[in-house]
Amino acid sequence: MSIQNFILSSVPAWIQKYTISKNELTIYVYPEYIVPFLYFLRDHTRVEHKLLMDLTATDFTNQEKRFEVVYNLLSVRYSTRIRVKTCIDQVTPIESCIDVYKSANWFEREVCDMFGIFFTNHPDLRRILTDYGFNGYPLRKDFPLTGFFEVRYDDTKKRVISEPLELTQEFRYFSFQSPWELINKTETPGLS
Repeated sequence: MSIQNFILSSVPAWIQKYTISKNELTIYVYPEYIVPFLYFLRDHTRVEHKLLMDLTATDFTNQEKRFEVVYNLLSVRYSTRIRVKTCIDQVTPIESCIDVYKSANWFEREVCDMFGIFFTNHPDLRRILTDYGFNGYPLRKDFPLTGFFEVRYDDTKKRVISEPLELTQEFRYFSFQSPWELINKTETPGLS
């Protein structure tokens, strides 16, 4: 029995759905079972995905459960990778998996800082990539492209100051129509 068949038959109540693309397994898990499922993938002798390579999120603003939290796992023993995903809305927290994978500490802080996804039982969810006074979450799709504040060093005050963003130039509006489409074939000599 293959690893994917073993996983799917061992804990079917925890799994929403799964896909296989380019020989890589992606499993969607209910959010309340994410930590037990990661323990299962790490500790079972038939699976042994002992390394959390990455933890990130994806924002789908048009869906009710807006965020997909993505765990990329590696098994050195079996030389396989598994992608585990769980879907949550923007107000529901998700259980931290630091007890399962210690490397999740920084990854979860980054996801919290960039997407605003809160991880319960995380020992330290301070900002990691943005300043403490920063408003908003930069990787959300509804975050403005220009941001809210400008941070710069002021020589007269001898410190870094934060001030509301002022655009020094108007946005440009481009016409993406090809210039070749503007030529009227009836006016061009030699074309009929």
